[in-house]
Order: sequence, then C-alpha cells, then structure tokens
Amino acid sequence: MRDWSPVMGLPLWAWLFVLPSLIGILCLITGPRIERRLRPLWRFLDGVYFASGAVAGFFMVTILLLIVVGMVARWTSVAVPGVTEFAGYAMAATSFFALCHALTRGAHIRVSIILNANNTLKRWLDPLAVFGAAIIATYFARYAVKANFFSEMLNDRTQGQDQVPEWLVSLFRLDFAGAAEGSTTLVYTPVWIPQLAMSIGTILLAIALWDTFYRMLVTGVNPIVSEAVE
Repeated sequence: MRDWSPVMGLPLWAWLFVLPSLIGILCLITGPRIERRLRPLWRFLDGVYFASGAVAGFFMVTILLLIVVGMVARWTSVAVPGVTEFAGYAMAATSFFALCHALTRGAHIRVSIILNANNTLKRWLDPLAVFGAAIIATYFARYAVKANFFSEMLNDRTQGQDQVPEWLVSLFRLDFAGAAEGSTTLVYTPVWIPQLAMSIGTILLAIALWDTFYRMLVTGVNPIVSEAVE
C-alpha cells in the first residue's frame, strides 16, 4: 500500500498540502475583496462545527447512560455484556467530534506569550502558528483514515465482550441490501466502526484549522475568541 497514491492525476500530498497552501496564498493576495463572497461558506462551516459539537454532546450523554446501565446491572445481578467497551467508544467519539467545535470556541490551549509581545509579531506569527497546526492536523487526519481502512481490510475485531447486530455492520459498510435483510445475529464489533469517529473528527479539525487560517489571511483577525467562564 503506497502512502501517497495518485488521486485524479496528482499525488495525495499535493491535494492535502500544496493545494490548501495555494488557496492560502490566494486569500492573502485578494484579502478583504473576497470576504463578502466567502461569508456564506463560513456560515455553513460554522454550522458544521456546531453540529459536530452537538454530536459530541450526544455521545457524552451516552456515556452517562451506559454508566447508569452498568450500575443498575451490578445492583440487580443482570449481565449486560459490552457496557464498558461501548462507553469507551462513546468517550472516543466525544473527544474527536468535539475537536473542531472546541477550536472555534477557543477551548484549545494556546501558548500566546510570544504572540502578545507586540502587534507585529502577532500579525505574522499567529497565521504561521495556525498554518503549522493545520499541516499537523492534516497529517493526523490522513493517517487516521489510513488506520481506518487498514482495520477494515484486516477485519480487525474487538477483544472485549461487546457485540453488535450483523445488519448494523452491513449498514456501516453501506451494504443496504445486507442491512435490509435485518440479520439479528450478534458479531464482535469491527474495530473500524468506532474508529470512524476518529477519522471524521480529525478531518473536521483539519478543515477547521485551514478555515481559520484562510479567515485570518482575508480579514487580518483571528476568528478564534476564547469564551470567558465566570
């Protein structure tokens, strides 16, 4: 398996790194002249980030419900296999889906002692810092997706006690014919299914960082504003 196979005639690294960087140069050159045209796209992306945060909140509530189910199961001596594993999957989904939403709300830790030294440093170092973070996040997303495909190729299964209906696995495979059969046979959870949250979350984080980088080049202002907590 090649790491950077050609996609539509270009190596994958060109699509992931060169093209976004060229878009950044275009944003720097055009500046505020294209701000009005980009605002509908920005509003759409803000909605995507908010929806990702809502999904993270849903999985957080799921963790609570699974913990309660486990507690009740112990009190009543009823076996509910897989609760611990499913809670772990929900925790991972909460963490990864929350990444882009937390970024736009200024919840990520940023060491800004040098940026706050003077306005000149802040003007140039802030975009460079976001650009570097976007590069790293893109690498992270690329290899998260690769790990997802690799797990599916190996048909890697959980080592725990959690099992899911076979029709659900078919649904995640987009095998709608198999899902329509409605087979209720329980199978051990394929690892690539909970890994989907990692892949989607890291992709959204990379998009959010590139989006932040472009907004800074166009408007000259960092759109990330930390929310004060009293």
